Parts: sequence; structure tokens; C-alpha cells
Amino acid sequence: MSLKIAVFYGSTTCYTEMTAEKIQALLALDPALPAGSSVTLHNLKLQPMAAMADYDVLILGISTWDFGELQEDWEAHWDEIATVDLSGKIVAIYGMGDQLGYAEWFVDAIGMLHQAISEQSCHRIGFWSTEGYDFIRSKAVTEDGEWFYGLALDEENQYDQTDVRISLWLNQLVEEIAELRPISPT
Repeated sequence: MSLKIAVFYGSTTCYTEMTAEKIQALLALDPALPAGSSVTLHNLKLQPMAAMADYDVLILGISTWDFGELQEDWEAHWDEIATVDLSGKIVAIYGMGDQLGYAEWFVDAIGMLHQAISEQSCHRIGFWSTEGYDFIRSKAVTEDGEWFYGLALDEENQYDQTDVRISLWLNQLVEEIAELRPISPT
């Protein structure tokens, strides 16, 4: 059974958008996904959140601005999150932040988005280790401090690790998706 996968993102400086494009390109070539699966991009500036209802798997891209603020496209539609039915959907989050310049708010928007959808009966995947990051505090971290609620990327200070992290995270997502939606033999 093929999967309809969508990457929804908001982007001000293009980093979140460039990451969405990398995710789309890598997933489109992934042989572990069921045949016929599709991966589409959706810029929240142009696409309503309601379109999320049309997909099986959602990858949500968000960046954190200044002192733990939402990216403007997400902020403009923030109230819509509660109205989108995510029941049964598989959802992963990635986010951008600056762990040195804003060490007390690093990728807070990932945590805010995770919290916003936590009441929905969706399957949350893609938690990412906090190992290898240097920050003070984040709303995007689990209580034990070992995991981010999604992939944390820092184009300001660790840009050289971005491509590897994306690749490893996508491998993880494909495995987690397969656990939730086993591919039946043909």
C-alpha cells in the first residue's frame, strides 16, 4: 500500500524550505518506502493547514525565532492546528534554531508544535537525541533531557552536520513508519 507523505513547512530565511526540499528528494528515492508512495511539499504561506488531512504521513518543518518565538507562517495559522484532524496520521517534526545565540530557547518551536498536536490521536515519530548539541534550555526536549521531539538543526553553528543528520533521521523515520504501517508482501 503506497503512502501519501507531505512536508509542511514555514520558512523566512529559506533554511527550513531547503531542508524540506532535501527531505523530499531523499524520501522520493528511498527504496524502503512502499511502491507508488509520493512526497509533496507544502509552504504554509501558500497552503492551508487543512490540507494535512489528505496525507498519511506528515513531516512538519518549523523554525524558532528570537527568544522562543514561532516562525511567522506558523504563527499566522497557529489556531488552525487544533482544527486539523490528525487521527491515525503519522507525524514527525523537524526544526531550525541557533543553540549558541539563543541557548535558552533552542528549537523551542519544535516543542510548541509537539504540544499543539499532543492531544490529537496521531502517531508521533522522529524523536532525536540531544547528544552533540550545546544549549541551556529548550521546550523541545523530553522530561529526561535525552530527546528532542523532532530533528533539531542549527545552520548557524553546525551546518556541517545538517546533511548527515537529515539522512540519519530519514532512515529512522522510514523504519518507524514501517513499524506502524507494515508493507504486505505482494
